[in-house]
Amino acid sequence: MSDPLAANPSGGAVVGVLGGSGVYELDGLEGARWEKVASPFGEPSDSVLLGERAGVPMAFLPRHGRGHRLSPSQIDYRANIDALKRVGVTDLISISACGSLEESLSPGTFVLVDQYIDRTTSRERSFFGNGLVAHVSMARPVCARLGDLLEAAGREAGVAIARGGTYLAMEGPSFSTRAESDLYRSWGCHVIGMTNMPEAKLAREAELCYAGVAMVTDYDCWRDDQGHVEVGDIVEVLVANAARGRALVAAAAEALAGERKPCEHGCDRALDNALITAPEARDPELLRRLDAVAGRVLGLRGKS
Repeated sequence: MSDPLAANPSGGAVVGVLGGSGVYELDGLEGARWEKVASPFGEPSDSVLLGERAGVPMAFLPRHGRGHRLSPSQIDYRANIDALKRVGVTDLISISACGSLEESLSPGTFVLVDQYIDRTTSRERSFFGNGLVAHVSMARPVCARLGDLLEAAGREAGVAIARGGTYLAMEGPSFSTRAESDLYRSWGCHVIGMTNMPEAKLAREAELCYAGVAMVTDYDCWRDDQGHVEVGDIVEVLVANAARGRALVAAAAEALAGERKPCEHGCDRALDNALITAPEARDPELLRRLDAVAGRVLGLRGKS
């Protein structure tokens, strides 16, 4: 499926969901089917689960693969975002587990993240590069419209949500040292995780409305009464969070039913002023790979 518009010719929203630790499936979809989606940027984490809820097309991709096969550093973030764009996704909800760096954000809390600090070191951060350079603004990395919708959906679904917060993205897979945890708290970070970067950057380059829902599982290691993080403790919270996370996504999808209008915050036009390489200097091979991600501004839709 090379033309993203082909997935939903009516022009309505197509809701994508990236499921993190503990969220490996999405139930309640009509016509549910797993479809393998090829990407020129690599191998997506898994096949994509396609279906509908309340008449809204949905696409679910387990970020770590079913069975949690992939560590945060092994995930091909470019392939995942590209695959979701190829099946027509317009609005992308990222669900992920995280540690809390603030006393008020206790385990079980859901945080609608609005800023990121990227401390990862070994991941491909852009679809663009030599042969086609682009500089996309990340000043406001999440879609406020989608955040408003998720906040309202959370209330409807009975999910306690904290609005706003800075997510520190670390490389992993090991957890923080105490010194690192203290440092990130001194920077004003609210939660810490391993997967939302470069995911959010890539979603912006792909002109997707993106919102991150971080599910707090622990207090990292900065509290004197909780000296370290253990996977067993995290799993207990993940099990409780997973059902609420799916309920939140379902409510959000239903709220997106109907005709989709242009994003008032410009997420779907993020590339309008981002491309800097002159047309005659652009690499044809890179252009080919960008048919889904940047097809709108490159005039490639429907040509591959």
